Amino acid sequence: MKLSKKGEYALRTLIYLGLAAEEGRTLVRVSELAGNERIPGKFLEQIMQSLKEAGAVASVRGKFGGYRLAKPAREIRIGAIVRWIDGPLAPIACVSQTAYAPCSCPDEDHCGLRMLMLDVRNAIAGILDRYTLGDVVDVTLRKLRRDGVTATVARKSHPRPAGRAATRGSGRAAARRSRRRRLDVTDGVIHQLFEEYSI
Repeated sequence: MKLSKKGEYALRTLIYLGLAAEEGRTLVRVSELAGNERIPGKFLEQIMQSLKEAGAVASVRGKFGGYRLAKPAREIRIGAIVRWIDGPLAPIACVSQTAYAPCSCPDEDHCGLRMLMLDVRNAIAGILDRYTLGDVVDVTLRKLRRDGVTATVARKSHPRPAGRAATRGSGRAAARRSRRRRLDVTDGVIHQLFEEYSI
């Protein structure tokens, strides 16, 4: 499975709308989403239509219109969105649960490649189906707060880089962060939702 640009942008947009909802914002304009997430406007409009068809977002038309989540973030499963936008999670069709198709292998039941790809499919689905948009928004907010960064939906520009204008002691804080345990390749950031993590 490879997440397409459309899938990536759809998930980033949903996370942005989830963060906005957490801040009590009822609607977000497409122009704000496109600008802050650096997504081409026309492409984003197509994505929003797909998300609307999936039941993930709702829109309000008019001068003060925009988009919002159609249901609570805790009810939107990441796996469901990825499947809606990009199709099956399986790397090959013979291990797909939603779009199975037989392969050309002479003995599918004893095919080593199929067994391996089934494990890959199950690992991907296990992670994407385990977490909701609410989980991802929650861990995003936790990391932003821990790092002292203003939420994306509240800031109009990107945070200034550390330099001469940086506050005294910020170098020490950065050094402490860099000494923290780096994420092991087998760990998951979201899995460590209630633990200290560093990415």
